[in-house]
Amino acid sequence: MITARRSVTPQHEGINKILTLDLAHTRQLLLALFDLPIAKSGAARLASPDFSEADPGVCRADGAILYGERKDDKLGVIVETQRAEDETKRYAWLEYIANMRAREKCPACLVVICPKGRVAKWASGDIPTGHPGLVLKPLVIHEGNTPVITDARQAAENIGLAVVSVVTQSEHPRFNEITAAVQAALDTIDRETAYRYARYITLSLEGDAQEEWGRGMNTKTYPYQGVYAECLVAEGEVKGEVKGEAKSVLKVLDMRGLVVSEEVRERVMDCLDEAILDGWLQRALKVDSAEELFL
Repeated sequence: MITARRSVTPQHEGINKILTLDLAHTRQLLLALFDLPIAKSGAARLASPDFSEADPGVCRADGAILYGERKDDKLGVIVETQRAEDETKRYAWLEYIANMRAREKCPACLVVICPKGRVAKWASGDIPTGHPGLVLKPLVIHEGNTPVITDARQAAENIGLAVVSVVTQSEHPRFNEITAAVQAALDTIDRETAYRYARYITLSLEGDAQEEWGRGMNTKTYPYQGVYAECLVAEGEVKGEVKGEAKSVLKVLDMRGLVVSEEVRERVMDCLDEAILDGWLQRALKVDSAEELFL
């Protein structure tokens, strides 16, 4: 079991939220960039990104999506955000795929989004597994394969791809045109989804690109309060919106008189996935030990 302990940055979580916010938009994005057997319509849901088994080590991807319901059209998509080279991922990624494939009884693939070109080149490299003929080649979203979208109509046709292009093309000389097109396209979708996309883009960008995005958004009618304030809101949402549920899990265990180790406490409080926490909360009512939450 690969133990993946990492410090999650606001930028990292912002990008991940973009890819898991609207699964229909993400479907369009993936179909535009990769030759994946995803049905063009139909069921889609978030899956648990926790691929841990009974082993106390943590095997957790950034996100997981399950497209389709029937056996012949079901596909698992593991989503990873990579902002720096990390050699441990070259061992963990195959584990994510294998565990999701076994759990969901369907094909599974890995999609990695890399805002930085250098990291994208590293992530795109073949990963030999040691088994003859079995080589993992991650599907990488980066500046080289995302289009420069400066037309609002084109952006509106594939919102998921347009939003991601803002992040991957943040150093492009026409970045101000890219942001203007995406901001106009956001006006064509429902207000709440548009607002959340706008917040996650703000969180994902850095430096001059973040300021440029903020300048454009300040002219919009969303309840937007500028780059700095919105970063605080978005960061607080990403890190704090599930904190109460995590505390509830621990409180139930404590009230039932179960011993909660520091490792269990830390794992629960580090979890940012509402679906996982909800499952843990239900299990907390009936498990015989705190460690059984993760079985």
